[in-house]
Amino acid sequence: MYFFALSTAEQGASMALFEDNILVFESSLFSRQTHSKGLLPMIEQAVESRDGMSVNRIDGFIAARGPGSFTGLRIGISMVKGLARAVSKPCAGVSSLDGIAFRFCYSQKPVCVMMDAKRKEVYSAVYQFHHGKLIQKSPEVVCSPESAIDQAGSNALYVGSGSKVYRDTICSRTHDRAVLSCPSMDGVSACALVVSVMSDNGVFDFENHPLNPVYLRKSDAQIHFEEKTGA
Repeated sequence: MYFFALSTAEQGASMALFEDNILVFESSLFSRQTHSKGLLPMIEQAVESRDGMSVNRIDGFIAARGPGSFTGLRIGISMVKGLARAVSKPCAGVSSLDGIAFRFCYSQKPVCVMMDAKRKEVYSAVYQFHHGKLIQKSPEVVCSPESAIDQAGSNALYVGSGSKVYRDTICSRTHDRAVLSCPSMDGVSACALVVSVMSDNGVFDFENHPLNPVYLRKSDAQIHFEEKTGA
């Protein structure tokens, strides 16, 4: 079976193509242009990388459902839903934070994901893995970086875009005992989205992973509207 995954949760876009549980293509793009301009050529490249492959041979589509960029998420989710509907195949959504955390699923330390949420906040959750398997995950929250650090503690591995924005805060608050990931590993990985919910025999549970956006907080437009109208 073929699975296609896409993340547009942040400024960069990531996509991956799996055959059963084997990764056969992975690509990422960082651009200051809107995702809508670069996604289709990337998808064509991903599909055409396999001889005789076409979109209608893909058995399921997966997308990062958030949290993350409101505009980016809407574009990516709409793209995946459109492709899935066009070929009458199922689609599913996976947490953007899982798409970061599962890059470090063999970490012996707790993994604290901190995705930059702007407004001096981060989207965050803390993961505990054992031999590549998730054994515990805290609720996903939007909070101050200080709150995220206090929840994870000084023995954690800090990953994600927010961990670099607030690097000095992490080092200061943990007295330089925390470990930070390599900056090139901070983004949401389409490959990790699939790995996080795929069984060892390559089965993906689409029914229990609906593709509905998860924002964790209101958009700027909604906040400004409510302030203006007193709603």
